[in-house]
Amino acid sequence: MENIIIRNIEEKDIPSVVDIQIDGWKSAYKGIVDDNVLNSMNRNERIKKRSNDYKENGFIVAELDNQVVGFCRYIDSNKFTQDIAYIDCELLALYVKPNLKYNGIGTKLFQFVVNEFKNKNKTKMILWCLKDNEPSKKFYTKMGGEIIKERTIEIGEKEYLEVGFEYNI
Repeated sequence: MENIIIRNIEEKDIPSVVDIQIDGWKSAYKGIVDDNVLNSMNRNERIKKRSNDYKENGFIVAELDNQVVGFCRYIDSNKFTQDIAYIDCELLALYVKPNLKYNGIGTKLFQFVVNEFKNKNKTKMILWCLKDNEPSKKFYTKMGGEIIKERTIEIGEKEYLEVGFEYNI
């Protein structure tokens, strides 16, 4: 898929991004995250939230044939991983339309973010992934990450384990 365009998000992309996120959760987290959480994801609430925060941090989309097919959020600090002092940037989210996974879209998004961090002289990136999400863990390992830490997060009313992948930029 050579004709994938990676670009900054625009307001018109928000509904597509929200749909990709909801579909991504329902696909990737089925059997991992409680079904009540997956079934209660409210599209309109998420569109409103994204409309308020889409200009924060790095927020890019992957476009194919004028359609948004993936997105990524990142930040050039360790705001969300302050307990590891040497981390200086974080990939916060990476999503690809479930039916288009394994076509290089995620790789292009990932590489774009790494290049952005290189240009900002960042050296250590982290990303967090649910510990039971084996396909994503396999991808993040393939991209050169090494699991360095576990932590507990709350989704809905339950706790889940996440693993942190460290990358040398």
